[in-house]
Amino acid sequence: MCGRYVMARAVGDLVAELEAEAQDGLQVPASYNVAPTSDVPIVLERLIDGEPHRQVHVAKWGLVPPWAKDAGVGVRSFNARSETVADKPTFRAALKSKRCAVPVEGYYEWRKLPDAKTKQPYFVHSRDGSLITLAGLYSWWKDPAKAAGAADQWLLSCTILTMASPPDGELAALHDRLPVPLTRADMAEWLDPSAQDPALILDTVLAEAHAEAATWRLDPVGPEVGNVRNDSPELMTPLRR
Repeated sequence: MCGRYVMARAVGDLVAELEAEAQDGLQVPASYNVAPTSDVPIVLERLIDGEPHRQVHVAKWGLVPPWAKDAGVGVRSFNARSETVADKPTFRAALKSKRCAVPVEGYYEWRKLPDAKTKQPYFVHSRDGSLITLAGLYSWWKDPAKAAGAADQWLLSCTILTMASPPDGELAALHDRLPVPLTRADMAEWLDPSAQDPALILDTVLAEAHAEAATWRLDPVGPEVGNVRNDSPELMTPLRR
């Protein structure tokens, strides 16, 4: 689940909406049909001279832990289940010290129709068009095949946390899982690099997540979103109900 997202905001818009900073010349790839292993923007906080700095970076979607032998493991780790993230070797170190937020304009999910043979895609998004920020983790991986000091020696990657859908309502009928949203207050706590109890932070985020997700809107859209080669704003256009 949660395998396609929309993220087409310009860097300046991300910086303004997320109250963050970005390196000069940072390029954030815009896409209306983002698939795993693509580059996506993430927001993280770093301590610089003892002061937290919230920054926008670009990461590969599919987390590659520091101990991985090659970057291919990221293909299988684009989502992390919140129920087991603290125990899985791929994610547990990142949960302790490398938490991030993944800003999106929405995501696509497919609902099984009554005939059980076909699926209807939906675009899930905020009602007012504002960004949705999702709980994520990030990691830096050093490529052993690259020369020391090479510009591409280090790979920044990320994953998005998921949780069980609420027991009833539109989201429950759509899919049994959903990405974990962050309120603005929870995002500040989630990103805090000095936090000492990541399990407690995760519990706090999860406690608010269903209420935050309940504010989303679900619109049926055309089947074109099923092909990652299709990438245009028209993919988000709701079908007539």
